[in-house]
Amino acid sequence: MAAKATVFKVLLQIADMDRHYYADHQFTLAQHPSETDTRMMVRLLAFALNASESLVFSKGLSVDDEAELWDKNLTGEIDLWVEFGQADEKWLRKACGRSKQVILYTYGGRSVPIWWQQNQQAFTRYDNLAVINLPEDAVKQMDVFVNRNMTLQVSISEGQIWLSDANNSVLIEPETLK
Repeated sequence: MAAKATVFKVLLQIADMDRHYYADHQFTLAQHPSETDTRMMVRLLAFALNASESLVFSKGLSVDDEAELWDKNLTGEIDLWVEFGQADEKWLRKACGRSKQVILYTYGGRSVPIWWQQNQQAFTRYDNLAVINLPEDAVKQMDVFVNRNMTLQVSISEGQIWLSDANNSVLIEPETLK
């Protein structure tokens, strides 16, 4: 019998001073059986960093041909495609061809610089690709927020992100690689 997804109820209160975006998002988030709590929290953080009224989680982990997080316009074109981890150049090339903007969030700690060195040259040809590295320590600290019912506040200002709930807070300072 296949393992089932774990379901989380999330209230995400976003105050993004850099983009002048202020909104509350309430949704149900399914954690794939193969997905770690850390990866799920990275997905939540990416949602907060790119939040809009039309940004949605897709079936990305279960479907090969979709982003994990995307923003489509009213005509069905993909305005934003978001991926996670240390993605393959061929996969990112495909995403860049299908979307106006692609953002890759890396979070692998010491393995990221090695992966980046191997792929940096190939990524220079994609004008619509951004690569952002999330610091390993901050990513590990986000696990403290994992709960079946989460109420999280995200404050973004001058590139710094404060993620907090009623009891904890974590400062995240992403590094832009591309």
